[in-house]
Amino acid sequence: MDTQVRTPQAIFMQPQRLLVPLFQRPYVWNEELQWEPLWKDLERVATRLLKAPHDSHAPHFLGAVVLQQLSSPTSDLQQRTVIDGQQRLTTFQLLLDALHAEIEHVGVAMPAARLEPLIANGEAFRRSREDRFKVWPTNRDRPAFNEVMEAASPIDYQKLKNRGSRLAKAHEYFALQCREWLNVEGPDAVASRAEAIERSARELMQIVVIDLAASENAQEIFETLNARGAVLTAADLIKNFVFQRLLEQGADVEEAYAKYWEQFETAFWEEEVSVGRTKHQRSSVFLNHWLVARTGEEILAREVFSGFKTYADYNAGRPMIDLLKEIKRAASVYRDFTEKAENLDGPLDRVGLFAYRVKTLESEVVKPVLLSLLDHPAGPLAPEEIATALDALESWLVRRMLVRATAKSYNKLMADVVSVVRNCPAGSIGESVRNFLASQQSEVGYWPDDDEVRLELASLPIYRKVSRARLRMLLESIEDHWRGWLPGQTSAAGMRIRRNSYAIEHVMPQAWSKHWPLPTGIPETERDARIHRIGNLTLLTKKLNSTVSNGPWAGDTGKAAHLLENDVLLLNSRLIKSYGARQWDEEGIDQRTSEALDTVLQIWPVPPGHKVKIDRGQSATNVFVEIADLLASGHLTSGQMLFSRPGKYGGETARVLSDGRIEVRGQICSSPSQAGILVRKKATNGWHFWRLSLNGKQSLNHVRTEYLQELAIDGPEDGS
Repeated sequence: MDTQVRTPQAIFMQPQRLLVPLFQRPYVWNEELQWEPLWKDLERVATRLLKAPHDSHAPHFLGAVVLQQLSSPTSDLQQRTVIDGQQRLTTFQLLLDALHAEIEHVGVAMPAARLEPLIANGEAFRRSREDRFKVWPTNRDRPAFNEVMEAASPIDYQKLKNRGSRLAKAHEYFALQCREWLNVEGPDAVASRAEAIERSARELMQIVVIDLAASENAQEIFETLNARGAVLTAADLIKNFVFQRLLEQGADVEEAYAKYWEQFETAFWEEEVSVGRTKHQRSSVFLNHWLVARTGEEILAREVFSGFKTYADYNAGRPMIDLLKEIKRAASVYRDFTEKAENLDGPLDRVGLFAYRVKTLESEVVKPVLLSLLDHPAGPLAPEEIATALDALESWLVRRMLVRATAKSYNKLMADVVSVVRNCPAGSIGESVRNFLASQQSEVGYWPDDDEVRLELASLPIYRKVSRARLRMLLESIEDHWRGWLPGQTSAAGMRIRRNSYAIEHVMPQAWSKHWPLPTGIPETERDARIHRIGNLTLLTKKLNSTVSNGPWAGDTGKAAHLLENDVLLLNSRLIKSYGARQWDEEGIDQRTSEALDTVLQIWPVPPGHKVKIDRGQSATNVFVEIADLLASGHLTSGQMLFSRPGKYGGETARVLSDGRIEVRGQICSSPSQAGILVRKKATNGWHFWRLSLNGKQSLNHVRTEYLQELAIDGPEDGS
């Protein structure tokens, strides 16, 4: 077994065929989870190269592949079986071919010529048509792969026979991204940008290639490589790197460990915390945030170790022991605001309140900005300046959450905010952060103005559209504001509300029909539309029992009387003062919604006169999700059983196949709905029909919704 770190140039330059075995699953990578991150990685490397073409640039690590040699006559192409990594290798071939076509199309000959040997074997090595290709996919993917890789440039993707395949879509995605990147600075810059993107793709990407001899047991090695074991975290790798360097420099490593690193091996830092769908040790998350705060560059979780090495070797300009001291100081700051966010009772300073709200919003991505403000290279910043920056950032986050704007590209935008913090002189940082956020005009970065928030929140069924934790935080903030905790001010009225502790209650219950008669002329749809709006929600110290919750409004045992018992909250006492003696109705909900909306805009203001116009066009909200997407993202697994909805057609089972199709009653169906139709013999929405467990309520639609929420995309209400 030979293991080497290789560039795409080294992997693909030699005449060869990398053969994907027939038993492996077809191509399943998609834009959101794989194509876009890969392109962003390449784009970042090329941008750095473009800015400093003569500097030494650290390569970017893309993962690992496992290959096994095959015996072949000496006159034929070398052949290797792809044991692991076929999705990565196939995608990179599509990327290289798309780059070659676009660079050739703009007339930059030399970079295009350098790419060609990486995507096609020379004529002298071809005994058959398929010998042209460096990677030979599994049977099902070959027609689409052949067609798009052989298509003449410029490709009209809509005329391809296999235009609906993921392979064609991947090629088109990379071609469009490359075209935009090449032309973004105008015709005069195309040649230099072509050189940068081509060199980055060939030389500045790295893949670990594990090359097995023909006689080695590939399955045994594959299982060993993928077996569960003690995986080194980013913090482990950085620790080894740091202390190896200190040892080489003759430092007292035991003293350095005790003074600066030992803290990271305590329960607080070793705790696993959620970052998106994955969990990482807090120490590794902190080091990621620290690097972003120090560099002002986007650094993904998988890049933390390589990013640290690059920073330490090329950018820091300080001895390793000094970096270690800086890390310890920043870690103390980081731990302080992390623990403040856990404090549920009593007063909070501006930093603690921001940390709590960010935690509730699940926006770990903004922590590098907070760290850069609290551990600024110029020294401690004035509290007022920090507060100005945090006010702006929190308003930006909350308003985007309320209008359900996409969270894509937050990593990049927060790195840009860090750059603003680091590069502005003390005294103007808070204002500069606010101005930077206000200047954003793109879909992924704009700061929603009052009109948009008012329009969205006035009719939003917020109870259904916003998570309970975020909704609770919103109501807590309204309560605090009504108590006198205004931006930049301390209330004279008493303590803040206890955080993350109250139950969310509907004033007019969801089951209203028995005790809440409709006024004449009001249709049920009008009432149902208001039930989940913010004006019909409140907080209680403990959840009312169902009898009271669904009972009538008035009377000694009515809901108003029970709410009065909780009048320690202004959310309730104001409600009873205005409506205790008369029926709570649609008019009351509308009025209280308007009150809450006015308060929200005061808590999280925008700069005076701030207006934004966004041309959304055809946004990414119309994404069509397939079972293959859920397999690729880990939301479903190959071979997973599905169960029909209980009722007349209960008791049926189906099985998810590795390529995203579904097997039911011995037949293969291309979609959940087709599988449902096979069972019910009539039109069926399979996303709602199929469940994940025999008696469970979670349907495929729940899984699809979770997937879309993680991508910050609103999916269709219904579909096939």
